[in-house]
Amino acid sequence: MKIVDGHCDVLAKMFLDPSIEFQYSQQLQANLNRLLAGDVKVQLFAIYVPEKIHPELKFNAALQMVDIFYEKIVKPHPQVKVIQSSEDLQGLQENEIGAVLTLEGCDAIYNDEVKLKTLLRLGVKSVGLTWNYGNFVADGVLEENAGGLSRFGKKVIDILNERNILCDVSHIAEKGFWDVMDIAKRPFASHSNCLHYCSHPRNLTDDQIRALIKKDGLIGLTFVREFLNEPHKASINDVLKHIDHICSLGGENHIGLGSDFDGTEPPLRGLEHAGEYQYLIDALLQHFPHDVVEKITYYNFKNVLCSR
Repeated sequence: MKIVDGHCDVLAKMFLDPSIEFQYSQQLQANLNRLLAGDVKVQLFAIYVPEKIHPELKFNAALQMVDIFYEKIVKPHPQVKVIQSSEDLQGLQENEIGAVLTLEGCDAIYNDEVKLKTLLRLGVKSVGLTWNYGNFVADGVLEENAGGLSRFGKKVIDILNERNILCDVSHIAEKGFWDVMDIAKRPFASHSNCLHYCSHPRNLTDDQIRALIKKDGLIGLTFVREFLNEPHKASINDVLKHIDHICSLGGENHIGLGSDFDGTEPPLRGLEHAGEYQYLIDALLQHFPHDVVEKITYYNFKNVLCSR
């Protein structure tokens, strides 16, 4: 059963440790061999610039991750194909994996729309507005007294709308979320779960989930343990509970997967890397019809990607 995974942090790991190689490295939860073993058909690769990088160097760090994407992930591995269009996605062959470049947080662009446009020209197809804290676009979920979109943030949304780019609301504070819902054409959450089952500021309220469904968006369920349950209790069964809750809100056609592999430690028991995706599929098939599982793992996210 094919999978689209909406979020991983392979690029950040390879940026921080240049000795890591993509195909075999056991340091990567989503290395090439594990993606192939897990039947991941499309992987979204996030440009996440770590907080410790000096602000003046963040755009350069983002460019270095773009270079890693093309030179160390795509170029040496003929079976990895860059996805720039729905035609690219539809044209993937049986033994090929699609790779989509995304931006996690607009810290790297500072307050410069040219930097954003540059990253879009280099192939970024989804833009997350914040990480957990504030930037010139908006506030993140961990900011106290968080505000909404700034004037510059609204300009960023205009640029994304003009270019039909996905606008990722994972990590943004709630006030900013509602600002995005008002003006973004293609909002989605690449890696977020349900506040109903786990009270974590990164999770979405029922009203937020309904709003994404109404806008024909998607919620990529993530395997980060503290977003699923109390970390020591979290299991694959909690992933199923979050999925079931979104279905109960009318979201059967709006659920995907956004693992956050390589972005969190320790991993979820029983789903510790991309090669173990079959364990999740087996659990899903015990609780949902086959066609619904195919939507969750592949078709819902594929439809979002193909709508550009």
